[in-house]
Amino acid sequence: MLIFDKKEGMDICDGKKRRKVKGGMRGCRRSVAGKMRREACKVLRSLPVADNNHPEPMEEEEDEDFFSISFLRNDLLEPAVVVAPRYSLLREVGRGSYGVVYEAIARKTGARVAVKRLQCDAPENVELALAEFWALASLEDRHQNVVQLEECVLQRNGLAQKMSHGNKRSKQYLRLVETSLKGERILGYPAEPCYLWFVMEFCEGGDLNQYILSRRPDPRTNKSFMRQLTSAVAFLHKNNIVHRDLKPDNILISQKSGSPVLKVADFGLSKVCAGLSSGGKGGEDYPAAGGGGRGNNQNNVVNVNKFWLSSACGSDFYMAPEVWEGHYTAKADIFALGIIIWAMIERITFIDAESKRELLGTYIRQGTEIVPVGEALLENPKMVLHIPQKTRSSMSEGVKKLLQDMLAVNPQDRPDAFQLEVRMDQVTCAA
Repeated sequence: MLIFDKKEGMDICDGKKRRKVKGGMRGCRRSVAGKMRREACKVLRSLPVADNNHPEPMEEEEDEDFFSISFLRNDLLEPAVVVAPRYSLLREVGRGSYGVVYEAIARKTGARVAVKRLQCDAPENVELALAEFWALASLEDRHQNVVQLEECVLQRNGLAQKMSHGNKRSKQYLRLVETSLKGERILGYPAEPCYLWFVMEFCEGGDLNQYILSRRPDPRTNKSFMRQLTSAVAFLHKNNIVHRDLKPDNILISQKSGSPVLKVADFGLSKVCAGLSSGGKGGEDYPAAGGGGRGNNQNNVVNVNKFWLSSACGSDFYMAPEVWEGHYTAKADIFALGIIIWAMIERITFIDAESKRELLGTYIRQGTEIVPVGEALLENPKMVLHIPQKTRSSMSEGVKKLLQDMLAVNPQDRPDAFQLEVRMDQVTCAA
């Protein structure tokens, strides 16, 4: 099994070094995020609003698997009253470089939810947390293939405050934005940790890697997943959101309805393009303190593909050639989607040397090394991709042609998300 090791600047494959890409990875690569402290989740206590109907304080919870959420209003501190926790944390289901995800129960309804805790202890962590909040909070409509944010809570020193989109009256929120913009810690001291808690729908089916690789190949499931993924990306682009980190790890599976439903998740590297300059120069402007901008989604079919982004971020095997150069648009999401779909259909995998996990992902062989497709195309733009890769493949001619277009080295030759959605329906119905 081929092994890819990310520890040496992304350029060690099978133990041999390759040259580094010029400019390297800048800005929002996962590797720059600060390490999460691994302390157990403590009981959060908060100061409630004046009209809270809890005249008698509750006893302190000794267990470490609950958190309570009451909210401050306009940053005014009311007399302290302890309230019952709203969510019971059941178990840890995932851990990354800057966050922990728990399965939890909403005490009022009994519904299972996912709770992600992000520690805002460094500017780069704040930037990732705010990017996720701005993206999910900017969505006015729901989509069945995009993970749903129920609420986001800012917590510091045992005080919790509900985050709302564009809340310029919240001093804590504005301080987070300022931390991200200035690139320096201004929100308290290390002894006063600040957290963002994201409460989202729970996906019990794991991620796309786990789901696909634990089952026998099923063409019907593949077709369904292809349509669902293109629908999700079209929805995001319609709402001016470029995901920038599409990969099987960030695609979750819900099985509540009986049939598997994909949910695109993890928006820490996403960009809300509304209100940004659409000029040809790179340069990534930040949204104003109000967030990424809501509403006015007219004409976005064209406009989202005219916003130029410059931070070379994402995950190596799914990054488009232009992302490695640091000058790209939303078409980079189309390339990543092409890699995912190709790997899913043919079950092309590699072993990530750091996590030891088998992951879906397509690559190019160069001798004994494996190279991400986007990097290989950057080095050799005239290279022809052999799709399908396996001799005995059931891939139809329509899907083959569509994947070739999605993985075109020139982003202008790729379909946009809306053209892709139409074509995907056609080729999956015909196959």
